[in-house]
Amino acid sequence: MINGINDKDVINMGKIMASVYDIVMYPFEKLFLTQKRRLLLKQASGHVLDIGSGTGVNFPFFNPETTTVYAIEPDQAMREKANQKSVPDYIHIEATGAEAIPVPDDTFDTVVSTLVFCSIDKPEQVFNEIKRVLKPGGQLYFIEHIRATSPSIQSIQDTLTPMWKQVADGCHLNRPTDQLIEQHFTIIKKAYYFKKIVTVIIAENTEIDT
Repeated sequence: MINGINDKDVINMGKIMASVYDIVMYPFEKLFLTQKRRLLLKQASGHVLDIGSGTGVNFPFFNPETTTVYAIEPDQAMREKANQKSVPDYIHIEATGAEAIPVPDDTFDTVVSTLVFCSIDKPEQVFNEIKRVLKPGGQLYFIEHIRATSPSIQSIQDTLTPMWKQVADGCHLNRPTDQLIEQHFTIIKKAYYFKKIVTVIIAENTEIDT
């Protein structure tokens, strides 16, 4: 039991989230995300790690001629939803989380994370794990919603987050993921959207000054 919620409730919430995720996200995908995924992920190359692959929303944007994709998703309902979409042979979905990825060091050429770090319990641990499995000089592609720079929007995010986490699979509206990325990787390119509550980042796995 976690915070008064038993395992059965967690499983049921996972099934609900998987069943409605694509529908709920459709307007935002149409308005913004699909274009950004396409532009970002066409740059992915080599052996690619797709973190928290969910219902497989990134899968159509990988190039089968230049990539093989190792997608990790701990939620069974999300994996089942992805498999219903006829996953191509060059994409393998693994039932695991990002806190301990079952591969050797320096396995991947590219890491992709889209709208995932908002719901990861231990982001620092996951960033360290990414550094372990990503080759030196390997690139990372992020799309995330983040803590706003505006104090008024921050206040709204802080107020809504406790409730939002309960209904949106642990999603934090107020997590400064962009700052965490900068602490672990070298930023190549960064852009902000929607009053700076969404960011698209390209980073590299190189040693940074601390």
